[in-house]
Amino acid sequence: MLLAAAALARVPAAADEPLLGFTYTTDLLPKGKKELELWATLRARKAGGIFNQWQERAEFSYGVTDRFQLSLYGNWLQMRAWHNGVDGATVPSENFSELQPGPDDYLKARKFEGLSVEGIYRIWSPYIDPIGLALYVEPSFGHGLRSLETKVIVQKNFLDDRLIFAGNLTVEQEGRWLPPDPDAEPNTAAATNRWDHETDVNLYLGASYRFAPKWFAGIEFLNEREFSSFHIADRFRTNYANYLGPTIHYGDRSWFVTGTFVSQIRGARDYANPPPGFVIGGRTYADDFERYRFRLKVGFLF
Repeated sequence: MLLAAAALARVPAAADEPLLGFTYTTDLLPKGKKELELWATLRARKAGGIFNQWQERAEFSYGVTDRFQLSLYGNWLQMRAWHNGVDGATVPSENFSELQPGPDDYLKARKFEGLSVEGIYRIWSPYIDPIGLALYVEPSFGHGLRSLETKVIVQKNFLDDRLIFAGNLTVEQEGRWLPPDPDAEPNTAAATNRWDHETDVNLYLGASYRFAPKWFAGIEFLNEREFSSFHIADRFRTNYANYLGPTIHYGDRSWFVTGTFVSQIRGARDYANPPPGFVIGGRTYADDFERYRFRLKVGFLF
């Protein structure tokens, strides 16, 4: 009992503080605790021209038990694009794929994308078990959007919990309601209103080290793969890309802030189009990929 109490005493008071911007850990809110978390994610720079998209989320989380956390998100988007495609045309991001701008249009758009409900159940804790393990599910609903994201989260702590490694394997299946494509052949599926199906399979890895009281610094690696169907098979794969960059975290007793910047590194693949497709300089600029991403999270615990 004394050993168990000593192990539990090492759990931070704000147990679900996100040490990493993109990679989840198995740390959750204690039973009965609440948290308000605000996200802002900038996705910037395509093949040329102008492109930036802000993804904004407001999250309210509640510790249902010490093992289960439930969250509700509101999701907003805004985007600017002009001559950002690989052919020099104006192309919307995947989140605004219902828009059909002309090749020389200056596109500026904003919308409320919808709501998400997130549940995380922790099976093992890295503070009292050899490894932390948690399961995650997040359905999202919005105008013309249906998605289901599932995730396996692992965490391993070293150096008396000063050094933390985490990994996430994510599968997200997404459907978007699209208008007819004006360039599609008549009597084809693309020439009518339709649900466009896609599956993302992502592997995120992160490490964070406490270098001073309340301060953590680390690095994150993102590996993302897209499939043009709800089936994960080679014939449906479309894009592959990797991102790498630093992360910083500061956590006080009742609030925290986390920032992460990642850049797409060389080695991307475009499987859906003849080479080079959307790949320029070893990086893909397909509709869900860009050169840089920056994420900021600010949270308040009560």
